[in-house]
Amino acid sequence: MPRLKQVSRADAAPNIARQYERLFGDRDPVQSPGTATGTPGNWWTVMALAPPIFDHAVAQFGMFGMFSDTVVSKLDPKIREIAILRTGYVVGSQFVFSQHCKASRKNGLSEAQIADITAWQTSAAFSPFEKTVLAYVDALVLERGRVSDKIFDALKAQMSDEDILELTYHSLCYNLHATMCKALRLEYDDVPERIVEVPVPKDGKLAEDWAGGAWNKKT
Repeated sequence: MPRLKQVSRADAAPNIARQYERLFGDRDPVQSPGTATGTPGNWWTVMALAPPIFDHAVAQFGMFGMFSDTVVSKLDPKIREIAILRTGYVVGSQFVFSQHCKASRKNGLSEAQIADITAWQTSAAFSPFEKTVLAYVDALVLERGRVSDKIFDALKAQMSDEDILELTYHSLCYNLHATMCKALRLEYDDVPERIVEVPVPKDGKLAEDWAGGAWNKKT
């Protein structure tokens, strides 16, 4: 379950209720969760706690036609999805990565590109330009914006300033979404922490407290 409470249909602000209807029909998404794509849908019901934040997020999606009749984005959708897919992967959000595998197919990525997004550096599935975009995304997300002049100059040689700004914005917005999903345990990121201590086997062959002394074998 999400770590924050969810907003029921009856308690949703009017603008949020309209999105609920679009996604969930006449169901209350808290009592009867689930979207057409198979997700629980609790990103929406938790974000509804703060209508201005909800509106801001939905407006960003709307830039490229999601839940909007008007596309204002000028960025190549294939480049956008390469960036978002890589962002979801490196941040470690199962939800963002899984959803944008689907969006990537819709916007022209091949199955080889989707499979190789995890190791794009060694992949033949991406063009030199696409690899430049991926290097930029890694610098944004993994290096917190420390983009080398070499990467940026290569990017600017092939993209307009307007497109670079939009690429940066979408990559970092999805860095935010991916991080929030993990922190709040939303959607497919509702999973327990996997980095935990693994106990030493109690089979009598090794000392239990190896950190405080030698690895002693019993005879």
